[in-house]
Amino acid sequence: MPKELLVDKLANLSVKIGANVQENQVVVVNGSTESKEIVRKVVEEAYKAGAKKVITNWRDDYTSKYGIQYQTVETLTDIPEYLIDKFKYFVDKDACVISVVSPIPGLNKGLDPVKLQKAGIASSKALSFYREHMMGNRSQWTIIAASNPIWAKKIFPDLEEDEAVEKLWEAIFKASRVTEDNDPIKEWKEHNARLLKHNKILNDYQFESLHFKNDLGTDLTIQLVENHVWSGGQEKATSGVIFNPNIPTEENFTMPLKTGVNGKVVATKPLDYQGNLIEDFWLEFKDGKVVDYDAKENKKTLENLLNFDEGSRYLGEVALIAYDSPINNAGILFFNTLFDENASCHLALGRAYPMNIQGGTEMTKEELEKRGYNDSMSHSDFMFGSKDLDIVGTTKDGKKVQIFKNGNFVI
Repeated sequence: MPKELLVDKLANLSVKIGANVQENQVVVVNGSTESKEIVRKVVEEAYKAGAKKVITNWRDDYTSKYGIQYQTVETLTDIPEYLIDKFKYFVDKDACVISVVSPIPGLNKGLDPVKLQKAGIASSKALSFYREHMMGNRSQWTIIAASNPIWAKKIFPDLEEDEAVEKLWEAIFKASRVTEDNDPIKEWKEHNARLLKHNKILNDYQFESLHFKNDLGTDLTIQLVENHVWSGGQEKATSGVIFNPNIPTEENFTMPLKTGVNGKVVATKPLDYQGNLIEDFWLEFKDGKVVDYDAKENKKTLENLLNFDEGSRYLGEVALIAYDSPINNAGILFFNTLFDENASCHLALGRAYPMNIQGGTEMTKEELEKRGYNDSMSHSDFMFGSKDLDIVGTTKDGKKVQIFKNGNFVI
């Protein structure tokens, strides 16, 4: 089966299982110029699924780079009303969103980090209503990926460009459970059932805290919010529509108590943030807040991430992924969070998901914060899972339960 037919399968999967486009629904497809091939397929599949209107929201990472490079800070932080109105339209129409990522690692290397940070903060503030709408699952959303030459050569530097691009496409298809002879929709329904089973086991325990430890130096205790909810795989929008936010996904995740994180965590994979790779870094927490940190590469970028706003020094998510997982077993470092976070246990600095607390999607921000929810304009996942990671959960009555042993689930 030629690659084109696998692209068709992935596009169809993003529409049917990812966003689960409904009859007469408005659909927004976010795509970069690097991913135009599959974006066109996604648009067609959305119409075939009954979409009323499909809006293609294009971006180009190179012209965005030039904007940061040549514009003044004043211009960069002046978010035009027409842009805000566009996102208000998406919210008002209850549009579902399909994003196709095709990153260019390191593209923004050398750009003024102050400009990057201030532009990001201004945009996040202006569009905070949209972020709250989507992260609160008030509409369906999903993310898939597309290969491109620069990303492919970063992952497979020893291959010729064309071969690297094909190799990356193969890895994307495999991680997304799309093969020549399978039914991806059927396989994803089975995969969701497995993730939901793990969610139920974890939810039944209602652990008070989790303790993470490995030989790299991670020794971290995370208290969980009361009445927390473990999620992973399929989710439910407030409309009742089931959807899959990430393709691929292997995680079970929940909400940490904002002030309940203490100890040190050592990252095991690089983090791509604002087009720069933060490598070999660690964070130390006290009462939930990052109080010390270091990185061998791009420490200034890590500093910008932590100083994005008050909430970006606190955690919004803790996710468990077995070391013996399909993406990790592929032995590929993708230099992209969508894939690398699903190869490793990870944490997220920044905003928490309201769905990770019982009744959270119906609560006001103030009600959520009273229960230990972390609010932020950012949400940045970083990976810390390892082959020797041990996780022990403590229940409300003090019972210790081994959750992970040598990097894998034992419950």
